Amino acid sequence: MKHTIQDIFHSGKFVVGFSILVVLLLTVIIYPLFVPNPPLQIIGQGTFFPPGIYVSTYDSLNSTQYILNLTDAATKRIESKLGNQERQDMKTWLIAFGIPEEQIDINDTAGLLDLWEKNYDPKKNLPGLTIAKLRYYQRLNTSLQGLLSKEGEIVASVNPATGALEQTGTVGQSDYVNINEVSSVRFLPLGTDNFGRDVLTELVKALGVSLEIGLVAGILATFIGLTLGLLGGYIGGFADDLIMFITNLFTVIPSFVLAILISFSIGQEQRGAGTIAVVIGLTNWVWTARAVRSQVISLRNRDHVNLSKLSGHSVVHILIHDILPYIASYVVMALILQISAGILTEASLSILGLGPRTTEVPTLGLMMNWAMIYQAHILGKWWAYFPVLLTIALITFSMNLMNTGLDQVFNPTLRE
Repeated sequence: MKHTIQDIFHSGKFVVGFSILVVLLLTVIIYPLFVPNPPLQIIGQGTFFPPGIYVSTYDSLNSTQYILNLTDAATKRIESKLGNQERQDMKTWLIAFGIPEEQIDINDTAGLLDLWEKNYDPKKNLPGLTIAKLRYYQRLNTSLQGLLSKEGEIVASVNPATGALEQTGTVGQSDYVNINEVSSVRFLPLGTDNFGRDVLTELVKALGVSLEIGLVAGILATFIGLTLGLLGGYIGGFADDLIMFITNLFTVIPSFVLAILISFSIGQEQRGAGTIAVVIGLTNWVWTARAVRSQVISLRNRDHVNLSKLSGHSVVHILIHDILPYIASYVVMALILQISAGILTEASLSILGLGPRTTEVPTLGLMMNWAMIYQAHILGKWWAYFPVLLTIALITFSMNLMNTGLDQVFNPTLRE
């Protein structure tokens, strides 16, 4: 046993796959210790906040103000509101309004803004201008207000005695605050999803739940396939014919189709993560049973098995002590592939809207479903779906590497 384990961990592919899986498991365990927030907690009043560090504007006003004379600050401020695309869009509107193209220089910021201020009418709907584009120009116009101003913003509050609005301070364009001195700061490495929830916190929890679903489904499918394969391959005769008849029935109807039909018949309210795992396990055992049966048929007439029969040992004893140890490595590899298949099946079911309840716990498949429904891929909100795709790919990649590594260890013809 010791030498077998050493051989396994001498396989480069197994070590790489195992390391990736361990990193994912440690993330699931350690991350909640530092960020114990509920994974489905809505923290943003809006959808798809981009990744970044979010600082409380209110608290930043009350923090110590520092004056930094940065020469490129004004340029960056203008570029953030008036990039090349915005300049082209302004030119398009001005031309449609009737301004000659030769009078519009998009590189002259002051001149372009002057033309825009004199001619733009937020209520004017030019020919060919859709409602969405009209709203876009209205938002653009609002963001351009006071862009070239060198004055600061006035901070005012209501006087309790008079009820009048009175100036309490000014925020200059050269005023800065130290982020470490702001009391309310939230780091969102992956932004928020369509419901305003922290994607990273949601992703870590979803990873754990999907791994649990894959583990339960993999163990159940492997157990069923192993049991039927052992019995059919060793006993033979009518028992083998009956088992193969059932196996062939499940082979004719694809397992994923069966999973869809069963999940649909259960109903949304009854589909918990555990239920989906059981459904996947009950429909994914077929190939394991056929493979185990073929292995057992090649072993049942070996000398040590015949000797065990002559000794009067029961069928169960022979299967467990004389046959199972010889196919144990194959069973482990089958289990790894079943876990990976279980995770992928759950993701596929959830994308179709047939996964676990959406209000209970997140899964990788549910996150993909939410991103697809709210068109994150069309809107370019990559953080809502790409990390999920990457996580699924890492899980399946690591498990397939582990399986390949084990296959090389236990199959001498495949050793490098």
